[in-house]
Amino acid sequence: MKPDLSIAMKPHAARRAALARALKAGIVILPTAPEVTRNADSHYDYRWDSHFYYLTGFREPEAVVVMKLGRKPKSILFCREKNLEREIWEGWRFGPAMAKESFRFDEAYPISELDQRLPTLMADEPTVHTPVGADGGWDARVTGWLNGVRAQSRSGVTAPEEIRDVRATLSAMRLIKDGHETALMRRAGEIASAAHVRAMRFAKGGQREYEVEAELMHEFLRHGAGAAYGSIVASGANACVLHYRENQAEMRTGDLLLIDAGCELYSYASDITRTFPIGAKFSGAQKDVYELVLASQLAAIKAVKPGAGFGDFHDVAVKVLARGFIDLKLCKGTVDGVIESGAFRQFYMHRTGHWLGLDVHDAGDYKSGGKWVKLAPGMVVTVEPGCYIRPGPKVPKALWNIGVRIEDDVLVTPKGHDVLSKDCPKSVTDIEALTTGRG
Repeated sequence: MKPDLSIAMKPHAARRAALARALKAGIVILPTAPEVTRNADSHYDYRWDSHFYYLTGFREPEAVVVMKLGRKPKSILFCREKNLEREIWEGWRFGPAMAKESFRFDEAYPISELDQRLPTLMADEPTVHTPVGADGGWDARVTGWLNGVRAQSRSGVTAPEEIRDVRATLSAMRLIKDGHETALMRRAGEIASAAHVRAMRFAKGGQREYEVEAELMHEFLRHGAGAAYGSIVASGANACVLHYRENQAEMRTGDLLLIDAGCELYSYASDITRTFPIGAKFSGAQKDVYELVLASQLAAIKAVKPGAGFGDFHDVAVKVLARGFIDLKLCKGTVDGVIESGAFRQFYMHRTGHWLGLDVHDAGDYKSGGKWVKLAPGMVVTVEPGCYIRPGPKVPKALWNIGVRIEDDVLVTPKGHDVLSKDCPKSVTDIEALTTGRG
């Protein structure tokens, strides 16, 4: 069956044009991701390369985009040919002719012709822009094509003198989301928010963590999305394991359940974390820790605005947490002392956010020239402070095994920010209404 093409191709063609303007001269050669064998003759579910998709919108494996730059830029797609026999087994293919028309390329050829055509396309180009060092096999192919150009030197052809990693320019472009991207990410945030609400209503003592994970996936799939990453569904002490992935434990009524789960919609990710009591209200100790993390997150979100450094909202979150850790008798001393000594890291050991987009930990530098990148309209960050209290001789016993993280997706706007996941409840009152069956 021919896939849905309801997502317009205009943004992808515009991005190719923008890349051509940024690089000015040379040739871009960018492959998509390979298929990966899971076991025997079975493959993992295919996921295209994000840089490749950003420029093309094309989701089939075995594809390469080539861009001739300069005064008359030209985009060429190499992809699988139509093959009715293989389509019976594997599904519909565009083929070069339809891909050229559907995805607005100037030319398209079978992927089987790539090695033959590349030495000619690379001839007399000053620079090759391609992923460098990402895959040894790809690097070897690029070298082979260069040698093919050099072999033509007696006919007056010159080979590219320079190879540059195209990912740096693409990563910088991807930092600023266009309206097409932010609309998809807003919808992904809505779907993921609904999944977390479903989990809050569903979770009960005696269930297994994977049963809650199934509810998350149900909500993703019924809206045409999939999981953006392996969901974390961590109950009780498991919530103190930052990347807990077993999702096997039996849950107990009244324990906290930390869920870090987001969906991917048309290749764009959401990333939301909520922590709530299983089928109950927060206990006193749980509520104290939860409200501290929430206060930290709200303060950090407020600090997300144009011109702020990427690290600024982390510093704001840490300051609130350090004050709270002292109040909870987890740390001793002054706020500045706890921060300067790093004592807070026993209970909060990760950064407060990351870029979000086509990848969950999206492309883009965090520092430039040793300084934090300045936030600008169109950037999307996660804001996710937490507190993870493992048992210890100097840790109040009432707080043992309490793990809380609260995470939202935040778009930087010209006047400040917009929380894309704002539909996901996080106040104590709203959460307890859902976990006790009143919401």
